[in-house]
Parts: sequence; structure tokens; C-alpha cells
Amino acid sequence: MRGSIIQRSKGSWTIIINLGRDPSTGKRKQQWVTVRGTKKAAEQKLSDLLNELDTGSYVKPDKVTLGEFIDRWLKYYAWPNLSAETSQAYDIMARKHLIPALGRIPLQQLTDTHLEAYYADKLSSGRRDGQGGLSPRTVRHHHRLLHVLLEWAVEKNIVKRNVSNSAHAPKFRPKEMKTFSQGEMLAFLDSVKDTEFYPVFYTALFTGMRRSELLAARWSDVDLDLGSISINRTLHHLADKSFIFQPPKTEKSRRQVPLAPSNSIVLRHHLERQQEVGMLMDRVINGETLVFCHADGSPLLPHSVSQAWRRLVRKAGFPGIRMHDARHTHATLMLEQGVNWKIISERLGHGSVAMTLDLYAHASPGLQQAAAHGFDKVLGVVGDRAEIEEMSRV
Repeated sequence: MRGSIIQRSKGSWTIIINLGRDPSTGKRKQQWVTVRGTKKAAEQKLSDLLNELDTGSYVKPDKVTLGEFIDRWLKYYAWPNLSAETSQAYDIMARKHLIPALGRIPLQQLTDTHLEAYYADKLSSGRRDGQGGLSPRTVRHHHRLLHVLLEWAVEKNIVKRNVSNSAHAPKFRPKEMKTFSQGEMLAFLDSVKDTEFYPVFYTALFTGMRRSELLAARWSDVDLDLGSISINRTLHHLADKSFIFQPPKTEKSRRQVPLAPSNSIVLRHHLERQQEVGMLMDRVINGETLVFCHADGSPLLPHSVSQAWRRLVRKAGFPGIRMHDARHTHATLMLEQGVNWKIISERLGHGSVAMTLDLYAHASPGLQQAAAHGFDKVLGVVGDRAEIEEMSRV
């Protein structure tokens, strides 16, 4: 028999399911399930369990808590598969918020009600300093983390479904993308020309490279004669103050980006200055030397570079434009020049052209107007305005 029912006491039944034999030991495997109620209810439960076995949807009861599972997910999935920066952010989010609030709940007993109560609590009083709640955007990040790790639980057949799919996470309006115009970009670069950050900021704006890609670049990755830079690793600074170099997060992120002639000139001058300082410090500049680094060759702190950007962009009169917006600026200015979407996508290292379209199709209002004028031109109806208005009255 594949399953049987034994009455333990009045109103209490034990279902025994035969799961076959363990391939490694040859011993018979069984699963015991307790049901309280009538014999008919126990028979229905047995039928449901056997159906789950037949359809492959059976999940073996497991007492692991959400907190224990998060530890397992971080160790065996996040750190080996995600970037160090992302894994660290998830680790901090889990240990400061998710585990203290939800960690003791058995994973298989977690419900969407638990999650919605958690979201509501974080919105009202989630700040760890006791000064109110977290923003809807931050709580939405918590929801996304829960969704990702619960998907892994479904994949590992620990839970039947991802309860975050039916939990209502708070909505928020994404911040509007802020970018430099062409004139503003040149004015900003002129204002930082005499600072140590000029070469890295110039390259960020003229290539669209991510901060982690810029700070990981070596001189062996740069070809100043042909004018190109190869992106094959990223730099991350962890909470323990260590630096880690990792491959780019996707295969499309591993790419070669042609440099504008002016960018090659800026980098050549930067290399010459680096060599001069190296001679004074008795340090050899070679292919393994970081392009953007301290005088002793040590990596720049990513957070310090972003802080310098915020300080200098505010001083130049353009507050609110983040360093990551240099990437957005690069993309929108290329779009305004009529550069092909696929070329832009390849330069930015996006996984697909669709991703580039989603991000930037609305970014430059002038593109829509140009498209409208272009449609008239293609159809040959660009004529006298009065004549067109007269035709519309007919």
C-alpha cells in the first residue's frame, strides 16, 4: 500500500505514506502526518497527499524557520552567485530587519498575512533609531528580497508556493531620472578640471561605465592607441573594509567600450601624471596598476568617490544629480544624437535592447518631438502651415 491510516485516539489519526526506498541505504522511507477530526477528513488528506506525490507537488514537512533558511540562502546562493555588494546589502537587510521580525516563524507556516503585517510595521516604526518608519521604497526592497529567497525555497521543494506573490507590498513612485544636458555636463567637467577626480568623472560621463567597473579598471584594460577600454571585472568594498574584485554581473556586462578621442587624451595625461608620482614614490606603473587609485596604488573607496561627486556637483550648481546619473547622461546624450539603440545597449552592458528602451525611451522629451517631425518628413507632408491648417478644415 502507498498509504494507510491509523487511529491514535478519538478524533486523532496518523497517515503513513510510503515514499519508496532510500537509494543510498536501501531502507524504506515513510512520512507520518497527524490529522485531527473525522476519519473522512483523514481519508481526504491521504488522497490529497497521494495526489501531490503523483503530480510532483509533494513537499516534505520541514521545521526550518525563516531565519534559518535565510542563513542557508545567503551562504549557499547569494554569496556564491550574486555580486559581493548585492550580497552584503541583502545580508545587512536580513539581519537588521527580516530575521529579528520574522525569523522564528517556521518557513512552511509563513503566510502573506505575516508579510503584510511586517510591511505595515516597517512603514510605521521600522527605523532602527526609533525616529519613525521606513520609506515605501525601502520596504519594497524588503519585499523583493523575500520574493527572491522564497523562490529559492520553492525551487528546493521546501515550500509549495511563494507567499510573497499574494502579499501586497507598498507602492512608491520611482525618482525621476536626473541628467546633465550637454552644456551642463561640459560646465561640470570644467568645474572639476583641477581636482583629482577629473579623469574618473570624465570617463564615467564619456563611457557610461558603472562605478564598480571604473574603479576596477587596470592599465592593461586600456588601449590608448586604438581608443578602447575592456570591462572584465568590478570592484566592491565590503563592510569588513576589504576590497574584492569580481567578474561583471552578466555576460553582456563584460564588454569593450570605444573611447572618445578626448577621453583618450584625458587618460593619457592621467597616466603621465601617475607615472611622475610613481617615480617620486619609487613605484612602477605597469599593466596591473589601477587606472583610478590612490598615489600608493591602493583602490579608491567607492563611497568616497560618490561623496566627492555629490560635493562637487552641488558646488557646480547641479544638486541632485548622482554619480550613477553620469551613466544615464551618457545614454540620453547619445540618444539625442540619434545613436542606434543597440549600440547604446552594448556600450552600457545591458542584458537586452529592451532593457535600454524601458529605461530611456521616455528620458528625453525632445526625442518624441523629433519623431513626430520625422514622420511628416517621411510622408512628404512638410509644407506650408497655413495650407495644412486649411486642409484640416475640409
